[in-house]
Amino acid sequence: METPTLSADDAALVARYLAHVRVEKRLAERTATLYGLDLDKLARFAAGAGVALAAVQGHHVRHWAARMHAAGRSGRGIALILSGWRGFYAWLGRQGLIAANPVQDVRAPRQPRPLPKALGVDEAVQLAEHADEPGDPWLDARDAAMVELLYGSGLRVGELIGLDVAPSDGALRAGRGWIDLPAAEVQVQGKGGKRRAVPLGRQAAAALRHWLALRGEAQIRGGGDAAAAGDAAQALFIGRRGTRLTAQSVWQRLKRRSLQAGLATPVHPHMLRHSFASHVLQSSGDLRAVQELLGHAHIGTTQVYTRLDFQHLARAYDAAHPRARRGK
Repeated sequence: METPTLSADDAALVARYLAHVRVEKRLAERTATLYGLDLDKLARFAAGAGVALAAVQGHHVRHWAARMHAAGRSGRGIALILSGWRGFYAWLGRQGLIAANPVQDVRAPRQPRPLPKALGVDEAVQLAEHADEPGDPWLDARDAAMVELLYGSGLRVGELIGLDVAPSDGALRAGRGWIDLPAAEVQVQGKGGKRRAVPLGRQAAAALRHWLALRGEAQIRGGGDAAAAGDAAQALFIGRRGTRLTAQSVWQRLKRRSLQAGLATPVHPHMLRHSFASHVLQSSGDLRAVQELLGHAHIGTTQVYTRLDFQHLARAYDAAHPRARRGK
């Protein structure tokens, strides 16, 4: 199939626009290069349809977006291309070369929402029960308690690092949560300032008691800042220097622990939250309860776990039912 040839006028328009984004908008060279590739695609579509760039209409753009989608381009990729085209036509409008932007009301195909990645029950237990060899008892106790809370209570990483040892005026003012061991609950400060109480399982409570018995070995340092020192003294999870752990530190420690435990995939905090939700739903079938435990404002956010649960059931069916294995 012969490649459509760009007219001299269209090539000149594209060149002028790229000079504009490079010089006047001061876009990075790589960004300008990507714009050029997207506009080259637009110009070739237009040439193939026998229409000048300035004469392109909305129906043309919708047709070309559909062609890209049929060719396997993702919805996100198409959206980025359309964004580049939209900027080009906005510039043409400011030059007085077109009356309306043909890309303005064109949207990319919706991308299917990816399923959250969750561990199997055996993998989650393997991670929770792993101990460093030879390891550091202080770090091992802390990391084990973090895993038990993330998987056993479904906390977000921000909720985890925001936990204090006990309630205090400072925690309430700062919008932080805390551990209530006697009541076997975690008082969580979630998104949007919403508080919720999450049950604390037996294994998580035991891991926390073990961690709290060792926690005081760290030297609390506030760097001369009384407020920082006070925050560190209250923080449930701290580093060796006594400062409250960051989300990045939790990610790094969890990745390290999962690889040491022999899991095939590095684990991140939200994967444990997904695992918590999936396993509770598989056992109970109570979507509303999972919504409350996760602190989701809308049930629609939680419904993704019904798809994950069905995927689990489908795998079990494929593995167990004789009629499901006919293609093997």
